Amino acid sequence: MSSLSETVLHPIETQPGMEGKNAEGGLSGLGVKIYADGADKAAMLEMYGNPFVTGFTTNPTLMRKSGVTDYRAFALEILRLIPDRPISFEVFADDFAEMEQQALEIASWGKNVIVKIPVTNTRGHSSDQLLQRLAAAGVQLNVTALLTLSQVRRACECLGNGPPSKVSVFAGRIADTGRDPVPVMAAAVELLRPFPNLELIWASPRELLNIFQADAIGCHIITATTDILKKLTLVGKDLHEYSLETVNMFYDDARKAGYRLATTAGRSKEDAA
Repeated sequence: MSSLSETVLHPIETQPGMEGKNAEGGLSGLGVKIYADGADKAAMLEMYGNPFVTGFTTNPTLMRKSGVTDYRAFALEILRLIPDRPISFEVFADDFAEMEQQALEIASWGKNVIVKIPVTNTRGHSSDQLLQRLAAAGVQLNVTALLTLSQVRRACECLGNGPPSKVSVFAGRIADTGRDPVPVMAAAVELLRPFPNLELIWASPRELLNIFQADAIGCHIITATTDILKKLTLVGKDLHEYSLETVNMFYDDARKAGYRLATTAGRSKEDAA
């Protein structure tokens, strides 16, 4: 087993699942596409100006968090402002018949619209038949909230003969359970390989490193919130410089907070003054 010092000092490309990848090289060599995940209009427009962000995803939870009250008005406004990037909007019904009607309506809003369909409804009933009908109707889909390879396999079977579509596996939520998502995502890449019309999305990442992990296994797309995307400027940053900045941050915040401790060294300085 490697010592702690050996693990820390290894370059990023030698870490498990990262063979051949190096953050020192920046983002220009990445094969994985980066989509911004969110529903704050200002943040979305900011990310629209980022050349590394090539698409967008939303969901009802993010929309509610951002204060969106009129689903249609918000979506149409975003599509007017961002007309040339793929954008996923999710249905929010729980009945499959209503989901289908919502999906067809959402799909009609623009050629760059991708309709998100949850892998099941809230009762755990599979969306397979709905996915098949919508794919047959030519709707570009993003089947979402998948966490298992069996779900990925079924999604591929439902969408494999349809238009270009996405399969979103929530790698971050897999990690939240204490499981390593990298082997799962790597296996999912292989499940999608026979279907050239499908792309795998590494969804709900938890840190910037996930972008490089997704790229290393050949994942097609990774979504990321604005908080993660703002860290893109840190890619390849000198670690000694970053260490010094961290020390300065702690020192400056302590001074701004006005913290004081009566110590012998401190009293000696006061006496000398």
